[in-house]
Parts: sequence; C-alpha cells; structure tokens
Amino acid sequence: MPKESFLVNRIKSVGFALRGAWLLVRTEASIKVQVFITIVMTAAGFYFDISNTEWCIQILTIAVILGVEGLNTAVESISDYVQPEFDVKIGFIKDISAGAVMLVSIAATIIGCIIYLPKIF
Repeated sequence: MPKESFLVNRIKSVGFALRGAWLLVRTEASIKVQVFITIVMTAAGFYFDISNTEWCIQILTIAVILGVEGLNTAVESISDYVQPEFDVKIGFIKDISAGAVMLVSIAATIIGCIIYLPKIF
C-alpha cells in the first residue's frame, strides 16, 4: 500500500482536530460555558470598539482558555480510563489540571478588566 502524501496527512489531521473541537463543544459543560463567554466577550469587543491590539490580546486569551480547558478534559478522561476507581494519585493529577484552568481563567478575568473597565467607566 503506497504511503499517503504529506498534504493528505495534514488534511486528515485537520479533520481529526475539528472533530475533537466539535466533541468538546458538544459534550463538555465547561467548554459550553467558555464558548458562551467567548460569544459575550466578542460582542463586547464590537460594542466597545476595542483596538486591534486589544482584539489580539482577547483572541489569544480566549484561545488559551479553550485550549487549556480542552487539555484538562483530556487529562480527566485519560485518568478515568486508566483508573476508573477512586485513586489519590489520579485525584492529584486531575486537581493540578483543573488548577491550570483556574490560573488561566484568573489571568483572563484580569485581562478583561484591563480592557473593558476603562471603557465602562
């Protein structure tokens, strides 16, 4: 069987990634909340006419949150697969993963305040 071309492999990879993103949005409550917040913040960006730099920062912040949330979901899923019963070590791993999401969320909230509070007040 002939080896697939680089381009065909990249197209397949993009398909797998899109499928994964769709599965996240469709099945994970935390991602649904983050997507809702993304929509609200995007609307706020248009409403307050934020600058190009602020758009770049906001888009990057949203991407980091969604990416870390996706990785957290993957860590939790693989942890549950490897050890379906309660395990202190697995709990520790899952707590660290959730903590990473919290840290990024705190930073995103601060960034949102820096961008929007001067425009609101």
